[in-house]
Order: sequence, then C-alpha cells, then structure tokens
Amino acid sequence: MPGRPAVPGIISPVAMRVLPVFLLWLACAAASAQALPGAAEPPAVSARAYYLLDYRSGRALAEKNADERIEPASLTKLMTAYVVFDAIRHGEISLAQRLKISERAWHAPGSRMFVEPGSEVAVEDLLRGMIVQSGNDATVALAEGVAGSEEAFVERMNREAARMGLANSHFENATGLPSEHHLASAADLASVAAAIIREFPQYFPLYALREYTYNNITQYNRNRLLGHDPYVDGMKTGFTESAGFCLVATAQRNDRRLISVVIDSESDSGRAADAQKLLNYGFESFDTFRLYAKGQSVRELPIWKGVRDTFQAGLNTDLYVTIPKGLGVRLRATLESMQPLLAPIRAGDRVGKLLLSLDGRPYGEYPVVSLENITMASLMVRAWHSLRLLMN
Repeated sequence: MPGRPAVPGIISPVAMRVLPVFLLWLACAAASAQALPGAAEPPAVSARAYYLLDYRSGRALAEKNADERIEPASLTKLMTAYVVFDAIRHGEISLAQRLKISERAWHAPGSRMFVEPGSEVAVEDLLRGMIVQSGNDATVALAEGVAGSEEAFVERMNREAARMGLANSHFENATGLPSEHHLASAADLASVAAAIIREFPQYFPLYALREYTYNNITQYNRNRLLGHDPYVDGMKTGFTESAGFCLVATAQRNDRRLISVVIDSESDSGRAADAQKLLNYGFESFDTFRLYAKGQSVRELPIWKGVRDTFQAGLNTDLYVTIPKGLGVRLRATLESMQPLLAPIRAGDRVGKLLLSLDGRPYGEYPVVSLENITMASLMVRAWHSLRLLMN
C-alpha cells in the first residue's frame, strides 16, 4: 500500500468564499477527468465511448468521449431502477405490492419478461424482469405503478438526473427505446450506477443474477462477464441497432470496486471484452487507499474570540484517493484555512479546504470542517482579540 503523505503546515492564510458543496463536487469531478501523471496508457477498445470509474475515490481512470451525448439503449434502465428504488425507500410502493399489467405495458416492443395483460405481478418480480431479462413490459409496468404513467415517470427520471448533476443526460422513456432526444453520456451512466451501489446496497445483488424464470420462461442475463470473471457482480447490458452494444460492468477485488461503461462496442462479445480490458487495467495499474477517515483530525487550526485558541479540523466523510501504482510517495496535501476564523463555530462548519497534488499537478480539493463546537469567549477576551486582529 502506498505511504500516506503528511499534511504540511498551513500556507499563507487564504480568505475563501464558501462554495456550495455541489459546486465543489463539480470542481473535483473536473479534476478527476484529467490523466494522472505516471499512469499507464489505457487499453485499446472498440467502443465509441467508454468511462472507467473508481467507486470509492470517484476518480476517472480512463475515458474516451465520456461526456458525449449518446443513445444509451437499455442502460437507461439504471436510472429507471434508481427511481423505483427511491420510490420504495420513501414508501410509495413496496416489493410485495402487486401491480396490474396494462395493455400499454404488455404491448411494449423489444425485450420482454412475458407478463400477461390484466394480471397482477409483484414489484419484486418486475424488478427482476427489468434487471435480468431487460423486459420492456416489466419496465413500463413499474413506471406506471410508481408515477401513474410512463410520461410522469420520465419527468421524475429527468428531475433526478438534474439533481444528480447529470448534465449530458435527457430521458424520453423508461425503457431505452430509440428516441431523438433520449440521450446520456458514459460518465453520467457511471454516476447512476455508483448511486445505486451506494444508496441501495440491498437491491444491488439483483444485478448479479444470471437467470430468471417467469411464466415458465427462463431467460439469461446478457452480461457475459457474470460467471466469466469471478470479481464481476453486475450491472446492465443494452443494445439497439442505432446504439450498438453497450455494457455497464462493475467488479470488486478485495476492498476496491471499479465501474466501467462501454457504449457502441462492435459486438456482444466485443462489449464484454472491452469492459474486461478496462476493469483489468484499473485494478492492475492503480492503487486506492483511504487518506483520511471521517472525523479524523487533519490539523489543529487557530480561532479568534473563542473559549479556546485552537480547534481540530478534518473531513466529514472518508477520503479515498486513487493513484498510479507505486506513486503514493509523490502525493502531497496542503490545508488552506478560511482565516481569520471567528467563534462561535459548530462541528461541521466549513473552515477550509484540503488541496492534493500528485507530482506537482493538482489532484483534487475537498472541504475541511470543524470537528468541534467552539463557543464565544467573554466580552473582555473578544475585545482583546478584536484589537489584535486590527493590528494584524
């Protein structure tokens, strides 16, 4: 495991405007898209677009046309599943609830689960039909069950996409059938896959199912990597004539998880080969480790007008970093604080940022928060500190 760098002392105090967390996330995402110094060249693949993401660190390890708006085919069903899982989380529907199959769901073209019109099917079974068999009939039935109609469900998909910051995605149906403005990017689809794994671990095992039988018809998961690579445990295939062969695949080795997205590969076997190459590249060429734990003190910072002169500052989440193998000693960290910091300060308040660099090039920046509550000092102490600040 690469050595963890020591955090140098604070550089000259920097006054910082407090950015919304989302804007800071965008800045980190932009940095993650840059090639890491010292990284091996990614493998040659046939896909028109691809994206390889380290799940824990959120670092992009390889990409090609990753932000291009491309027809996603049945990879759309990742967002569909996310919205359905969210509806279950909020008690709008339940796994055991039975949904009546409409004529529209029954008539949905493309891949099918083979549900019967007018029948009632449990949400849990429809989820398997959508995820394993890529059934468009099951997908429309779920959309109608959650939102009343597929159109209303699609509006919800787009609201979720906007909330998640998926700037290159717009959905016009829940199934992924071709439509002029039904588009997504490889990077956006990786973000949706990561959100499912992170927020809905109880449903993620559905993506590892290699077959599902419904109505006495057994269909097999089209993800060729399931069973071929023992580390692969999901997620979703897609295909239309216009989109080509697509695959989101995820694998976990020890405590590392990678997510690969390939869009418009040359064949069914080609998309599996492309995804396998990317996953192998990510595991073999990079290390991921926890630099700081949630709540761990990064540095003691000075504070004015408080009952104490210093307080502990750190991160409000675990910070994982991904770097080319063997380059851990080249990672550097600098903490910039929002001086002058004045009491009162509550635990969780933003007090600075942690800047990481690798071989002198920016790696990312992360918000630093107070780990303690610091109340105001007496009037006399506050007056003395005000005078000192004026003198500074």
